[in-house]
Amino acid sequence: MDTTYFGKNWGVVVMQDSESRKILWRKYVRNEKLIDYQEGINFILSKRYRIRGIVCDGFKGIFGQFSDIPTQMCQRHQIDIVRRYLTRNPKLPAGKELLSLSNSITQLSKNEFVTLFDKWFVKWHDFLNERTKSEQTGKMQFIHKKLRSAYLSIKRNLPYLFVFERIAEMPNTNNSLEGTFTALKNRLRNHNGMSKENRKRFIDGFFKA
Repeated sequence: MDTTYFGKNWGVVVMQDSESRKILWRKYVRNEKLIDYQEGINFILSKRYRIRGIVCDGFKGIFGQFSDIPTQMCQRHQIDIVRRYLTRNPKLPAGKELLSLSNSITQLSKNEFVTLFDKWFVKWHDFLNERTKSEQTGKMQFIHKKLRSAYLSIKRNLPYLFVFERIAEMPNTNNSLEGTFTALKNRLRNHNGMSKENRKRFIDGFFKA
């Protein structure tokens, strides 16, 4: 499940079956909220589907919201989060190593990744915690803030990055749904100038096809 946007103030929340690629539920929103994801899950359960697991992008609060359902953090989204903090070409050796490790997550097992992640942390622990006094506030602050943020994002999401290993047929990414979004937007580009309501009708037809 994920949300894609078509402008600054509207998008669509979509839930897709990973095996059949059938769209099970969708809703137009101004921005994604936990209540919308809960509404979608409730709808799917009301149709007597059995939910074996969820794959999502790690939207804030979502793991707690669905703590009773095995929930996989999309590994590609985790890679993207790390890249946003470190860029694709970090200058610091610690950043280069963490980016390389993050990029390899889809090829590693949980045990392999955790072992390498722990080794990285031990190696760079002191560097990660270096501080300096702020000239504005006089308070001590971390020097390598973006590196810490990248590290902490992995640490925070680690319990959900390899759930797929214990759930049969669960994918480790949202690539299938992302591919659906890409195909939809490519088709919409051929119909520039449509009103918002006509775009919604087009989207509805696309998801039903």
